[in-house]
Amino acid sequence: MRSFFVFRVASLVLFISGLAASVAWATDPPAKVTLSGDWEVQVDVAGNGDDPGVSALVAVDLPGLFTVTAEQHDSLPVYDPAGPQYYRGARLTALISESLTAPDVLDPSSVVVRSGPTDTAETYVRGRDYEFENRWGGIGRLAGGRIAAGTPVFISYQHSLSRIDSIVLNGAGELEYRAGQPKAEAPASPQIVAGERRLANVWIPGPLERLTKKNLFPLLETAYPEPAATSPSLAEQKIPRAMAKLRSGEPLRILAWGDSVTEGAYLAHPEREHWQQQFVARLRQRFPQAKIELVTEAWGGRTTGSYLAVPPGEPHNYQETVLDAKPDLVISEFVNDAGLSPAAVEDRYGKLLADFQAIGAEWIILTPHYVRPDWMGLDRQNEIDDDPRPYVQGLREFAAQHPVALADASLRYGRLWRQGIPYNSLMVNCINHPGPAGLAIFADALMELFPEK
Repeated sequence: MRSFFVFRVASLVLFISGLAASVAWATDPPAKVTLSGDWEVQVDVAGNGDDPGVSALVAVDLPGLFTVTAEQHDSLPVYDPAGPQYYRGARLTALISESLTAPDVLDPSSVVVRSGPTDTAETYVRGRDYEFENRWGGIGRLAGGRIAAGTPVFISYQHSLSRIDSIVLNGAGELEYRAGQPKAEAPASPQIVAGERRLANVWIPGPLERLTKKNLFPLLETAYPEPAATSPSLAEQKIPRAMAKLRSGEPLRILAWGDSVTEGAYLAHPEREHWQQQFVARLRQRFPQAKIELVTEAWGGRTTGSYLAVPPGEPHNYQETVLDAKPDLVISEFVNDAGLSPAAVEDRYGKLLADFQAIGAEWIILTPHYVRPDWMGLDRQNEIDDDPRPYVQGLREFAAQHPVALADASLRYGRLWRQGIPYNSLMVNCINHPGPAGLAIFADALMELFPEK
């Protein structure tokens, strides 16, 4: 049985002298961070000049356990055992992660469902009155049980949350362990201030029995290593007509075409948080004379094949919503196409390219972001530079062989671990919906294609 902890060890602050606050952090070699026990890491910081450096053993805060008592649900739906694991019933409030719940943070043995808020209320029986999914916590009533439709229930349970902690070298030359804020989704690492250096992050994805290498994220890079500019730029090579319009100030109609990540219905401020909104805002800054019209056509949970299969006159018909939009430039994002093989990419995307060429449109393909590790065949979020998905390989091959520009967002996602970032911490639904910071990576990949002026 998985161990949970009802307490948290106080953050250990190690005051160690010998490192000056004036060290140029950006030029220093990365700290060496290694496991040294179930909840301890050895931190070694190289010296500079006469400075011998620092070596210290740092204690890591244990995962916290949180208790929810008598959470009221006015009605429970019928439990759906055949539905997706993450959509089988009502959501437990403390676990809500965008439209889903955070997986693997609920202690299933702790769940108690009653007819009222007190311990004396009628207690319902799992498997007879209700059921829930252990990993995602979706809960529903069972036909023939004692919970009738429209009947309020009160649910008590215990759960953990995700956290990103940091090991920091502060401005006084002291090592500090700082715990991040626990959250069901998209936890952020604790803030640092000017003069401090974040040495490593520690990823606590809910309950853990012990730390492993998968939890350690030493900072190896401060940012993605932007490639040297080429002349001519990739945009000038692959989308020359769009580039000419950007420079001349002729109207440029851009169609952002994709799935739920492009639709962005889950965003709090889609007018500025969409990847396409972020991209166009930055493109206008670089080319202030440009007259850009942005059009979005997106369909959550669908693929390029879904569009091709829609009959005329129906919503999201490919001809009517994509080709008839008469874009000068199509930018496509389809993480839901990730099941395509390289051969299928050549076949499907070859047809799309022919269609775009027939209407005079140029094309940029965005490679997809990384999604939940087990959905990608990964067992970790570090040391994952190379995207294992055949679809991504197929996109790269297709762009290399055809007059199509490739904005390789996947390449950037694969290096986030080097910046101390577990990439799934950018997903607001813990699976595949990037928040604003994750969507900015798409804009970064797109801007890489364009020249400075």
